[in-house]
Amino acid sequence: MLRWRFFYGLVAAAALAGDVESRRVVGVDSIGITVSDLDRAVSFYTDVLMFEKVSERESAGLERERLTGVFGLRTRTARMRLGDEHIELTEYLAPQGRAIPADSRSNDGWFQHIAIVAADMDRAYAHLRRHKVRHASSGPQRLPEWNRNAAGIEAFYFKDPDGHSLEVLTFPRDKGQAKWHRATKELFLGIDHTAIVIEDTDASLRFYGGILGMAMAGESENHGTEQEHLNNVFGARLRITAMRASSGPGVEFLEYLAPRDGRPYPRDSKPNDLWHWQTRFTAASVAPIERELRKKRAPFVSTGAVELRESTEGFRKSMMVRDPDGHAIEIAEQ
Repeated sequence: MLRWRFFYGLVAAAALAGDVESRRVVGVDSIGITVSDLDRAVSFYTDVLMFEKVSERESAGLERERLTGVFGLRTRTARMRLGDEHIELTEYLAPQGRAIPADSRSNDGWFQHIAIVAADMDRAYAHLRRHKVRHASSGPQRLPEWNRNAAGIEAFYFKDPDGHSLEVLTFPRDKGQAKWHRATKELFLGIDHTAIVIEDTDASLRFYGGILGMAMAGESENHGTEQEHLNNVFGARLRITAMRASSGPGVEFLEYLAPRDGRPYPRDSKPNDLWHWQTRFTAASVAPIERELRKKRAPFVSTGAVELRESTEGFRKSMMVRDPDGHAIEIAEQ
């Protein structure tokens, strides 16, 4: 598999912990998803998954072109909230991008999803079936007891109207954050993490840990019939690593140890393509992070840190780059 070849170098453990404070991200603000029809997407996420629409904005002009690398754009974006977490759905009115490949699989390099925590898997699955969601898994899967770090987790993959992969999951009492175990009448509680397919866990650790300053929160190696039917990939064997900043959803690495036939993230991707997701991190200052990313020759989507003079999101400056596998991340200065 071809990778986004840029230099992160060999980083020793001491270096990972060294001068990271000056370039640490504060948290994950939101997960962005490009959609083909904003009204349809908002209806799906509110009616089916019980998100609340917080705001909507329309954007155009030089600042947004420099941030996204998309010339002549005009976008509509809806900010949506579920529990404490947010997603942003963006429709490109112009120029429109490409659809998600119909034959996409869970081990393709452009795979990304959000993991929505449910209070009860049986109720959640019945609810999704009533709304006739498209299955990605064959059905909900309960991870087996031999897998100590993931035992008892139940999960199900499905699709939104544009074909974006989504997950609902439930945690047993001994796993997950405390807030997922509070008594509630709600069915869908919030977003635990966004998951991305990667090629090399060590390279991703150097990026998300060494440069951004995220901390490892857990790891496991998953395989067997339950994992195969969850991902709908025969023979799936995954190295899974959970990363967290001080606030917001986590980022989960999915390294397919087998099969290794997933296709790479398209090198000509742009934010108006429907397979585009972006994870927005917040930072006290983007300048030291930009310097480090340029030093490591990371591929920038934006022209660099862009001043947002007419921002309605509350950020003063932002930039967008790609991680070692091509996934887009935005770093915004508060």
